[in-house]
Amino acid sequence: MLPQTERTTPMTTTTRKPRRMARPSTLATASDDSAGAPPDKRPTKQNLVLDLLQRDGGVPLAAIVAATGWQNHTARAALTGLRKKGHAITRSKNDGETRYAVTMSVAP
Repeated sequence: MLPQTERTTPMTTTTRKPRRMARPSTLATASDDSAGAPPDKRPTKQNLVLDLLQRDGGVPLAAIVAATGWQNHTARAALTGLRKKGHAITRSKNDGETRYAVTMSVAP
């Protein structure tokens, strides 16, 4: 058996960072005046597209691409997504330009 030797350097303990706690809730409390009011919708690109589609005569795909910064295939996919959410989107072609418009929207 080997003899026990004393340690010349003290054992160092690693210190851990304290755990981060969840952020306090920012939801309205029951005593708040806005407790019964619905939260404001934040502006999204889909809402922007929906606003564009509600214009008289509709909007060409190029205008949707310019307003959102999306590529053509992404803008068309957004139109498909709006259709799946229940919006009736029509497509018309005048003078070689395809225009899209909402004829009926679902209730928010």
